[in-house]
Amino acid sequence: MRHASRRLAPAIGIVLSLAVSGCATITRGSTQALTINSLPVGATASLSNGERCTTPCTLKLKRKHPVAVEVCKAGYEPVLTQVLSQVAGAGAAGMAGNVLVGGLIGVGVDAATGATKDLTPNPLSVTLAAGEPGCAAPTFPGVPDGGQTPQEYAAQAKKKAKGKAEPAQKAEAAQGEAKQADVAEAAAPAAPSEG
Repeated sequence: MRHASRRLAPAIGIVLSLAVSGCATITRGSTQALTINSLPVGATASLSNGERCTTPCTLKLKRKHPVAVEVCKAGYEPVLTQVLSQVAGAGAAGMAGNVLVGGLIGVGVDAATGATKDLTPNPLSVTLAAGEPGCAAPTFPGVPDGGQTPQEYAAQAKKKAKGKAEPAQKAEAAQGEAKQADVAEAAAPAAPSEG
């Protein structure tokens, strides 16, 4: 019995290391909520990935992509700034955990998903300066190095929505089949009773 457990120990270690690979991906996720504030409130924030919101607002973005942000409000000068994607303290700790436990697979997963990174600054707070003619119409800023284009962002969102829709469609199909079976059972003539 003692020999069997010694033989299993390396296999168990390998399975555990694979199970916890991608530690930062599991513990932090690959997306982050970015909050954008402005003074005065009610400004339009336009992001280089094609997202747009009215301040104060919060958007869920991939950690691994920096974004350029234009904040615009009529009667105020527009402000153009960047939110960077940088390795964070918690992300670095997750990466270190991978080196110790998860090995190269976990390091690769975290690097590919951007889970070791944070969007900074977050929250993004912008003070607008009054000025004429001010911001006439909001525009989408250019895409920074490493950022997503609006087309890439839309394709990612479409892929994610499709992935969520498939289980729901399967569940709806199963419910439809169950209803059809119930209707067919109710419509079937009753078997004669033996009396």
